[in-house]
Amino acid sequence: MKFGLKLWSINDNYRKEAIRLYKQGIYYYIELDAVPRTYDTHINLWKDIGIPFVVHAPHFREGLNLAKKEKKTNNMLLISETIKFADTLRADKIIVHPGTSGDISETVHQLEEIDDRRILIENKPYYAIDDGLICNGASVEEIKFVLDNVSVGFCLDIGHAICSANAKKVEPFEYLKRFMKLNPIMYHLTDGDYESIYDRHAHFGTGNYDIEKFSSILPEDCFVTIETLKDSGESLSDFEADIRWLRYMRKGYRMEKLKKGNCNVKTG
Repeated sequence: MKFGLKLWSINDNYRKEAIRLYKQGIYYYIELDAVPRTYDTHINLWKDIGIPFVVHAPHFREGLNLAKKEKKTNNMLLISETIKFADTLRADKIIVHPGTSGDISETVHQLEEIDDRRILIENKPYYAIDDGLICNGASVEEIKFVLDNVSVGFCLDIGHAICSANAKKVEPFEYLKRFMKLNPIMYHLTDGDYESIYDRHAHFGTGNYDIEKFSSILPEDCFVTIETLKDSGESLSDFEADIRWLRYMRKGYRMEKLKKGNCNVKTG
């Protein structure tokens, strides 16, 4: 797997650590969240540092809500800045949320107008953090509707899929496999509470997700952004520990498969 580090465009506090860990081969790319109105003030932190980038558009709490027609003017301003980040950083993927408490058809309409084939739509939990708000793109059907009607790809957030399944009272792993049939381009991964409707972004080994089981259905060379929380304002040692935990777990999984006679499993 090609693991990614999740940062925000304002995270100058992690820049040196991010460069150090990349040079050590700890991760493959940075997924950078484009905080609104920070391109001019912060792009120089990230350009020309020799690390591949994926760019993530702002969240609905930052003003981007593609599912709301009345938000369209502001949406286009925020997406325009996000695209500037992606262009400057030479990112070939731009992750966008479908919207909140709106119309998925409006999401499609606005994505058509944006018309950038680097965009990947990300699935969401059913419930937003804010009380009473329902996320668009929480179901397999809504994500499929977007993919069928506009030229974008799909980023599968595994924790979001689990939370959505719990809200709908269906078995999470089976729901996750239904999302896999939509051919995701890349993935988001954390640990968490397998029975919860809310995403925890927990460090690996501190929740009860069956990470080994989840990773067994992912393509061997896929892009996986690690979205676990950061415990320090300066160090990325917890992120490094999460990566090492995943690599140790996956190595053990592959070796077990080999013992059972599956000679097609890679050991590198």
